[in-house]
Amino acid sequence: MDIQLLVIGGGINGTAIAREAARNGISVLLVERDDLASHTSSASTKLIHGGLRYLEQYDFALVRHALKERTLLMRAAPHLIAPMEFVLPQTRSSRPWLMVRAGLLLYDLLAGRSPLPWARRLKSNDAAYQEPLKDRGAGFVYWDCKVDDARLTIANALDAASHGAVIRTRTSLFSARREGDHWLATLSDGTTVRARAIANAAGPWVSAVLSSTGSNSANGIRLIKGSHIVVRKLYEGTHAYFLQQPDGRIVFVAPYYDDTTMIGTTDIAVENPEDAQIDEREIIYLCDAANRYFTQQITPADLVSDWSGIRPLYNDGASEAQEVTRDYVLELDANGPPVLSVFGGKITTARHLAEQVMEKLVSATGWIFTPSTRTARFPGGDFEDFERLVLEIQTRFPFLDANRARRMAHAYGTTVFEMLDGRNGAGTEFGNGLASVEVDWLIEKEWARTSDDILARRTKLGLGMSVEGKAKLESYVSAKR
Repeated sequence: MDIQLLVIGGGINGTAIAREAARNGISVLLVERDDLASHTSSASTKLIHGGLRYLEQYDFALVRHALKERTLLMRAAPHLIAPMEFVLPQTRSSRPWLMVRAGLLLYDLLAGRSPLPWARRLKSNDAAYQEPLKDRGAGFVYWDCKVDDARLTIANALDAASHGAVIRTRTSLFSARREGDHWLATLSDGTTVRARAIANAAGPWVSAVLSSTGSNSANGIRLIKGSHIVVRKLYEGTHAYFLQQPDGRIVFVAPYYDDTTMIGTTDIAVENPEDAQIDEREIIYLCDAANRYFTQQITPADLVSDWSGIRPLYNDGASEAQEVTRDYVLELDANGPPVLSVFGGKITTARHLAEQVMEKLVSATGWIFTPSTRTARFPGGDFEDFERLVLEIQTRFPFLDANRARRMAHAYGTTVFEMLDGRNGAGTEFGNGLASVEVDWLIEKEWARTSDDILARRTKLGLGMSVEGKAKLESYVSAKR
């Protein structure tokens, strides 16, 4: 198989690179050892944001770039990304009021012409924001965005595939060696690939992949674990909270699926990419973080779910995990056919990262490249009014109840019309709003292979599905393989 670019890794960075390259007419093969977004890219805090806390580290360039990308992504994927209000209480703050106010002002200034409102003071009549808190008093309200992280990753892959990229899941790089001006790569399925360049976006496994090509990183990688817990709903409303902790860290608390609340994240240095499991210390830390602020108290026994992801950060020499830069670093080895490795990165900045990857590869290969994703919509994102979209879905497909129509509009946008065209029913029901018409689509169009691919990443419906429903789905999916 002869291609121009072999992308290793099906997370947000790998799929964004494949999208940018394919839109430029470059032949692309992306391989992912497991499922798309099966690791770090589905284990985030589910936010598109500039990183307010990074201002303390004077990472102004990172914040500015992220805020610019926030605006671009809101326009490109309005079904997957939506504005969210954040309440920042000051009653138990570890930072002076004036410092926080100045930081929020700078945050809004760095955002430039943004569709989101500017930050404001928390008012005494903000009852919905104040009511869940132990101490009602000073604070702020500011805006960022929430995102379905796994579905944004898949949207990148879908767009890449629509422009000619080949996406192979459950396929890994076995070995690669330079042969003249090309790479000769062997994949786990026995396929041999000749590629002009390799983009190594393997996340926590970036160093292992780099070693398999005979190259090494200049400074290496720092693996930082971030964990989240999910408990039953702590408060009413669609807003989130930004909670300052005594150790200087911050913890987000936000609404999650099926009437639950998400709390995260932690920053724990680990040695192994496989160490993506929450430990008791993290659970206690996150429970304590919420209990400092909320009237409703929680204990580890209240957990209904959790997740952990490993952030593959560039080793910049910082002594503490929380001080390691969250900006990405791109290392290019052009000693022969190039291999470019991605260290770090955020969901918010993946599109911009992909542009810079292509610029570096162009300098080493002579490919012609023009940034092509700055104004491009993601599949399903070609609409202007979300509520009108939901109404149109309900009108055209009356067999969908209101909750299902809204959920599917968020997940698929206008792609729902293609999925359900000609249907007069949703097919076999598995429970919790999932039916076979959607499952078939995910298997045939979105590389889903297992029930976990469907429930944990593509729909997030596993949290509220019965054991019987899961077993029924597993049987159905197995029969499809």
